[in-house]
Amino acid sequence: MATRSFFHLHLVSDSTGETLIMAGRAVAAQYPAISALEHIYPLVRSERDLDRTIQEIETNPGIVLYTLVEPELAERLERSCREMGAPVLSVLQPIFDLFKSYLGTEVMVKPGAQHVLNADYFRRIDALNYTMMHDDGLMPTDYEEADVLLLGVSRTSKTPTSIYLAHRGVKTANIPLVPGVPLPLEVEHLKNPLIVGLFASPERIVQIRENRVLTLSPHHEVDTYTDRMAVAEEIAQSRRLFTQRGWPMIDVTRRSIEETAAAIQGLLRAHRRARIVET
Repeated sequence: MATRSFFHLHLVSDSTGETLIMAGRAVAAQYPAISALEHIYPLVRSERDLDRTIQEIETNPGIVLYTLVEPELAERLERSCREMGAPVLSVLQPIFDLFKSYLGTEVMVKPGAQHVLNADYFRRIDALNYTMMHDDGLMPTDYEEADVLLLGVSRTSKTPTSIYLAHRGVKTANIPLVPGVPLPLEVEHLKNPLIVGLFASPERIVQIRENRVLTLSPHHEVDTYTDRMAVAEEIAQSRRLFTQRGWPMIDVTRRSIEETAAAIQGLLRAHRRARIVET
């Protein structure tokens, strides 16, 4: 069997490194035959921090991406990488240059400026608190406060999608659709939330459920929870419900959580525009 190729990817940031991690992984994912061994260096804000980082890069040569807004630190990192022959790139510099050419003013250097405790930050915290308290059908009397309400049979990624949306400031509740269990009466009268139905192929749902059951109970026998025909009927019933109520639905069979959340956010923008027109 051939040995899988890999390379070292160094991500150097004066903040949390989230921007770099997302950018680096987005590109690395386009090379499925080669694995990126990530070396993440957050909060590099002093010469001493940079010393340790450069030593690590020298020990494991590879691609270096950075988001250092202090010119002296950025210049030293670039110089050191050139001397050791390591390819290096400032992820933010092309964006800074574009802003400067359009706005006609120099950037105000401030490491971690995107993480200030402003109104948007507290909005995200509030959304996360709400979402955790309204997971899996909890506290239905508060659903009117939600921005989004997700419905779907078990294992349609309702909870992880809800949490992902909450981290982006979207208050999200979710309700599992269980055969023979009616929806909470509160759902009938909701006006504010966007209600979205999630579904997946029976094969995908069965696969996820079987893995979960085996994890919890290795000797579990097949029942309706993992029976393909029963699962197919569950999904068909959920889709009929979504259609009857006029709720948009999303097939999550081959979607990542991020893709599902992006689709929901697009629907939410349209939902909010429609509500403004109505009022």
